[in-house]
Amino acid sequence: MASETSVVTPQRYSEGFDYLAYMNEIKVNKARFEGFYDGSRLSDDDARAFKELASREDGPKKMLVLGEDWCGDVVRGLPVLARICEAAGMEMRIFPRDSHHDIMNEFLKNGQWMSIPVAVFYTGGHDYICHWIERPEIAEVEMHQIERDIRAENPDIDDQAFGRERRARTAAKADDWIAATVVEIRELLTESLG
Repeated sequence: MASETSVVTPQRYSEGFDYLAYMNEIKVNKARFEGFYDGSRLSDDDARAFKELASREDGPKKMLVLGEDWCGDVVRGLPVLARICEAAGMEMRIFPRDSHHDIMNEFLKNGQWMSIPVAVFYTGGHDYICHWIERPEIAEVEMHQIERDIRAENPDIDDQAFGRERRARTAAKADDWIAATVVEIRELLTESLG
């Protein structure tokens, strides 16, 4: 993972999409991306903290994101990642996971899962700082509970109905999970930079 032999060279990083270019490329969920972007705002305190972290000599100047437009976690997470970059003055480059497995393989969740989004932070000199994967911890816990509740309420539910019900229930948690994402990334960067 993220080492001197990383496939993410400065040249490769520069080949990713910026946020607007990625939005122009996506095939599904564009309105949902736009809605989450419009609804995602950082508090003044969070904006100042990210700007201060990025202003440090060893601070994050670049964020690489792996994602796919069909993934609910990406739809909810990528817009707030863009807002963090805007607040901090960080450059963002986005790579579709399914056509960049070599990058994804460096950032597998628990060493085995191709979970997205992945946000990878680099210094201005392209030194790896840290990375964050998929969703905040509270979302992980609550999503599993939602899934258990749906199955308990309707043991014979088919996959399509299950998916619709899960999407409806997780949508109700979106604002809380976005806020938790900001907190986790702020804490991760603060801890990583010492």
